[in-house]
Amino acid sequence: MNSVRPALLTVAVLAAAAIGVRFGLARQAAIARRRIGKPLGEDALAVDRVWRRRLPGEPIDLLIVGDSLAAGLGASRRKETLGGRLAKGLAKRTGRPVRLRSLAVVGSESPDLAEQIDRLTPEDRVDVAVIVVGGNDVTHRIPVAESVGHLVAAVQRLQQRGARVVVGTCPDLSALRPVPQPLRTLASRLSRRLAEAQAEGAARAGAASVSLRRTVGPLFLDEPEQMFSLDRFHPSALGYRRTAEALLPAVVAALTAPVTG
Repeated sequence: MNSVRPALLTVAVLAAAAIGVRFGLARQAAIARRRIGKPLGEDALAVDRVWRRRLPGEPIDLLIVGDSLAAGLGASRRKETLGGRLAKGLAKRTGRPVRLRSLAVVGSESPDLAEQIDRLTPEDRVDVAVIVVGGNDVTHRIPVAESVGHLVAAVQRLQQRGARVVVGTCPDLSALRPVPQPLRTLASRLSRRLAEAQAEGAARAGAASVSLRRTVGPLFLDEPEQMFSLDRFHPSALGYRRTAEALLPAVVAALTAPVTG
């Protein structure tokens, strides 16, 4: 019995420590929410339109789905949103107009992708689709396998419609200065894990992926005043420009790739 008591004591101490860490992280999350607030509101700019309509040829149909980053929250003009940047860049690269449609919703998580895609009608054309999601999955602690499962399902549904798909994987959350430590370090670790799993899932489904952590993450870490909007959480116009520049080569390449699914 004497040998059992130390073991039970160890378990009790570890359990108490885990509870303490959980409450500590919850408290830090509340601090981060207060610091960030909602100075940008919850509605992104409307970007649906034909961009560069004076160019010759049939418009390329570009679809954007995902969260607030995909929706462009933080941009003050629609041409500065992620969708606007991608549409303009794609039109310049191809010499054709681009018909942009965004179904992205601020605050969305990977399980919400299905509802966004449900808004498409059978008549809606999609030549290439860009999915950016994951940050809210991390902050709301959605299991990685569940997140990736919803992402893969979304990719496959879009492919069945004849779309080529590009996935922008979860950004590096260590750049979020309003989030106190050690929560920021934990968020960074979890966002990297999710991003890697998203890339693997996209590859299995036959979609292209772009690591936003590697391509633009260092810029957000080194130049937060320029790359973030006033809430220090969502990208600024420059942040969206750099993110679009990272995604654009994959979007252009996807147009000539065979459709999977």
